[in-house]
Amino acid sequence: MKRNIIYLTLIAACLHSSCKKDLLSPDSKTAVSTLDLAQFSTKERIDAQVLGLYAGIRNGNFYGGRYPVYNEVRADNFIAQSTNAVTAYQTYNFTAGNGAQEVTDFWGSAYNTINRCNLFIEGMTTKGTGIVGDALAKNYIAEAKVLRAIAYYSLLQLYARPYWDGNGSKPGLPIRLTGNSVAGNYDLARSSVADVYAQVIKDLNEAEADLPLSYTAAVNNVIRTHRNTAIAFKTRVYLSMQRYADVITEAEKIVSSSFTATSGVLHALQPDVTAVFKSPYLTTESIFSMPFVSGTETGGGQSALSSYFFGIKLYSLNPQGAIGDPAFTQADKRRSFITISAGLPYLSKFPIGAAQGYSDYVPVIRYAEVLLNLGEARVRSSNAVDPQAIALLNAVHGRSDASTTYTVSNFSSAQALADAFLRERNIEFLGEGLRSPDLLRLGLTIPGKAEVPAVPPTSAQYIWPISGTELLYNKLMTDNN
Repeated sequence: MKRNIIYLTLIAACLHSSCKKDLLSPDSKTAVSTLDLAQFSTKERIDAQVLGLYAGIRNGNFYGGRYPVYNEVRADNFIAQSTNAVTAYQTYNFTAGNGAQEVTDFWGSAYNTINRCNLFIEGMTTKGTGIVGDALAKNYIAEAKVLRAIAYYSLLQLYARPYWDGNGSKPGLPIRLTGNSVAGNYDLARSSVADVYAQVIKDLNEAEADLPLSYTAAVNNVIRTHRNTAIAFKTRVYLSMQRYADVITEAEKIVSSSFTATSGVLHALQPDVTAVFKSPYLTTESIFSMPFVSGTETGGGQSALSSYFFGIKLYSLNPQGAIGDPAFTQADKRRSFITISAGLPYLSKFPIGAAQGYSDYVPVIRYAEVLLNLGEARVRSSNAVDPQAIALLNAVHGRSDASTTYTVSNFSSAQALADAFLRERNIEFLGEGLRSPDLLRLGLTIPGKAEVPAVPPTSAQYIWPISGTELLYNKLMTDNN
């Protein structure tokens, strides 16, 4: 049944190992489509279930590649070099319908991740806590809640109107908090955008209280969620809701006067931004990333960021996009991520190709974003040319471009400073999947590129339609207008 594709989860029960290879790709021992409590009968099996949750969100149709790709190519920084519908061309030119591969596959992948998390939480509540003890059980359940929150947030960015439109009153998503392990009636109406965001915040708040401050193994501080991960992601969520005071409250938990975190994982910017995108990918700037290891697990093959932007070269960089911004000076270190091939500029931030298994780590959230979230929130909440905000802007911009230092005199108004933050984000996170959400959260027109016209916020194309598979099997689901 097709409905099984949407909701049923295959939970991999794998051997636990402390080595990096096994953390990324544990050996599967069984695959089950029901909540088999035997998989919660030993600590080793429970450990493997946790790793399986990360495998779900790391899928090529989700954060393993295509989610950031979709949010990049629907915006203005890339030009399609192929008209292949399989590689997001319909998203690029805003012709994706209910049955488009990206529309149905991403919906299914994200809800599969949510279902994995729901089944795991139920298994821990029913049996697992008694096996590993209360403290470790809380840790594991908190990890599941962060991943569930990321999944719901990600779905909102593509399938629902932004929060500003009606203050969250527009149709959001079906909120599924109970695991589906057998075929049945999955009819469930859409909750409002505000209700879905409330669930995301609830999961992140509860996770913050129960996650560890850090892990012993450095790799786990990047590829698994810890307390600062939940806090950092809340700054992104609140920014999307335009709740700027809450962005500041959360960010200041992990941003000191020296622009570093002083508790938990000691996050800080790297002096050289290129170090973030090189092996071993374990910098303190990398708050949470999707890991891939050559010879162990590929980064989604055709779904990989390198495949889209550099390897197969499906999308070149738009000369009128971020790379054409005068603020992106020739002295900027981030220009080393641009490679010219056959006369066209391409993004080489993720350079590892098929021969090495597309093994670039995919960043989910970096400390640079937390600093820029905080700075932008300070400007928008105070409506002033805030000196501390300028210092945060300089921290991120200056580590790549020492030739430019912003001062109060550079900005004629608070809006000019807010615009500078948006431009900086466009340069700093080029190719990382933040461009479309940044435009939508502010109600900005998606700029045109090449032959594709601009898309205003009033257009039905501003967001995706709902997955046709969901509409077919969930009789209470409604489409976007």
